[in-house]
Amino acid sequence: MDWLNRMNRALEYIEANLDGQIKLEQAARIACCSPFHFQRMFSYIADLPLAEYIRRRRMSRAAADLQAGERVLDVALKYGYNSPTAFNRAFQAVHGLPPSRAGSGGAVVKACPPISFQITIKGEVEMEYRIEKKPVIRIVGSKTSFTGGQAQGFAQIPGQWAQAAKAGLIPRLCALMDGEPKGILGVCSIADGQAFDYYIAAASSQPAPEDLFSFEIPAATWAIFDCVGPLPGAMQTLQKRIFSEWLPTSGYEYASAPDIELYFEGDQSAAGYRSQVWLPVSKAKG
Repeated sequence: MDWLNRMNRALEYIEANLDGQIKLEQAARIACCSPFHFQRMFSYIADLPLAEYIRRRRMSRAAADLQAGERVLDVALKYGYNSPTAFNRAFQAVHGLPPSRAGSGGAVVKACPPISFQITIKGEVEMEYRIEKKPVIRIVGSKTSFTGGQAQGFAQIPGQWAQAAKAGLIPRLCALMDGEPKGILGVCSIADGQAFDYYIAAASSQPAPEDLFSFEIPAATWAIFDCVGPLPGAMQTLQKRIFSEWLPTSGYEYASAPDIELYFEGDQSAAGYRSQVWLPVSKAKG
């Protein structure tokens, strides 16, 4: 419950600063996690990227201000838009009409209420997992750096897998694989609050070829979840359930280490296909 309370306090901080500067690092500090993990947890629990939620909340507030008679330029500046064009674009994306019309009688705008998180006990579908401590895992593979925010990066990752398959990367990784865990890995490594690196790789002690990269995943404690079902849907559903159902009541917290997806041999479109999600965890504080 402490974990959930901290997430809600971070949302209260965001709400209190919609008309000022929202510092992602401060919100993450309140939630007791890294900025990267805070954004990741929020997006899975809320089904909405954090940046999009903040934009919707600001535009909801902006609509109310305009309906109260405030000038468009003043409202734009209030919510951090130095360009009227950018404010107009953001406002129309949420409300479907320009801000100049929001103050007129009969204008229909949308309200995006503040989010708060609470535990919903479901339990209709089991999640199989185990907790294991693992030493350093050295991987070799391709690396793609994403700097445009998590939502944009994660949307592009399926394309990275398609490109890797087309380029013949997977058989090369299988030839390099000589460590644990056995399988093709998708590794999301934290860079900073917005940027991250994504590896398609294998555990290997061999030197990295010139066109590939090596990386060491630090020793950590992992919550390892079995995933059964066709990809990508089965894994996306499992990841959402991990953050919204398992983590808040598990007695563990999201630790500061890379996430791992583990893919085994087989038909990934089959109903019985097996894969795994490795979540870095630490014992919950307090």
